Amino acid sequence: MWDDDYTGREMPAQQFSINPKTHSYHNNRIIFNIMKNTKQIQLSEHFSLREMTASGTAMQLNIDNTPDEAQTECLRNLCQQVLEPLRKRFGVIRVTSGFRSKRLNNAVGGVICSQHLLGEAADLHISNREVGRKMYDYIRNNLDFDQLLFEHRMANGCIWLHVSYTKRHPNRHDARPVYL
Repeated sequence: MWDDDYTGREMPAQQFSINPKTHSYHNNRIIFNIMKNTKQIQLSEHFSLREMTASGTAMQLNIDNTPDEAQTECLRNLCQQVLEPLRKRFGVIRVTSGFRSKRLNNAVGGVICSQHLLGEAADLHISNREVGRKMYDYIRNNLDFDQLLFEHRMANGCIWLHVSYTKRHPNRHDARPVYL
């Protein structure tokens, strides 16, 4: 029997099948419940592990996007050193991509050496260019960071900030606009 914490009732194990390639359950509700229980960890005052690992693509493709302890610690550092100060200055921040497992990174077309794989990077939704520029300037002038990209997709006008923080080496403070 499986204890379904979401509904509080037990469900027979035979109702669920395991995908042998991913070792995950085919029932998205069960995946959600397992993730809900393991990802309630707060990384900082306003950011949770769940928020930093959430992915629609992972849910659609049934990809496990759970970081290990080292990756979780990197996410904690990123949240505490960059995202919390940014939130205190600008209010609520929407993370569109945080940690990515190797399989998820491949599925979304991420670069092979992406800091998202290590838990060192986050992409932030930007409502407009003016707000994006203010956030970019604040990070660049006030915070310790490894990489800061003001990204803009020419085809659809979508804009976001990519920011990373590492403890593997001194942060590079590499800040630049990128147009895709």
